[in-house]
Amino acid sequence: MSGYRVVVAVEDAALLGVIKSLLSKAGYLITGEACDGLTALKLVRSREPDALVVEAFMPGMDGFEVARIVHEDRLAAVIMLVSAAEQKLIERAKASKVLALLAKSDLENNLVPALELSLANFQELTRLEDQIRELKESLEARKVIERAKGILMETLNISESEAYRRLQKQSMDKRISMKAVAEAIILAHNI
Repeated sequence: MSGYRVVVAVEDAALLGVIKSLLSKAGYLITGEACDGLTALKLVRSREPDALVVEAFMPGMDGFEVARIVHEDRLAAVIMLVSAAEQKLIERAKASKVLALLAKSDLENNLVPALELSLANFQELTRLEDQIRELKESLEARKVIERAKGILMETLNISESEAYRRLQKQSMDKRISMKAVAEAIILAHNI
């Protein structure tokens, strides 16, 4: 798929040339190049690419640390390059939340498919994390509204539906969320 932006972080200039050639042929846009981990992280933060192709072992900050930070901050899909996929490297890559681990010797056949899958999985992961966040916020708002309804029902001796209507009306009149109205009621009640 073309149009995706990629930062490439490898120490070896020849390897960089191979990666750039493969990605350019596939329609990817190389938005940054780095030969050390810290520069790679800075490029990812400033250029906001869709993906990062990073070598496992680089000067300064290694690729595993860069991958962990990029994942935690939800900045880009991470594809890591290794000399050989040994079990201990696989475990470190899992811990760093790398989406694909590729042997440098087999890039020609696997780089583009791994990048495609990583991008799709990263987008889905980001969508699901956003959905979880929204659901948590909605649940929290619902709890606060229920508590405020209870306070209104108790203090004003009104029905649940009437308490809800009052919250809703205040929300519309003041042009603030029902959660904000509910929080104000709870705060006033606790004083």
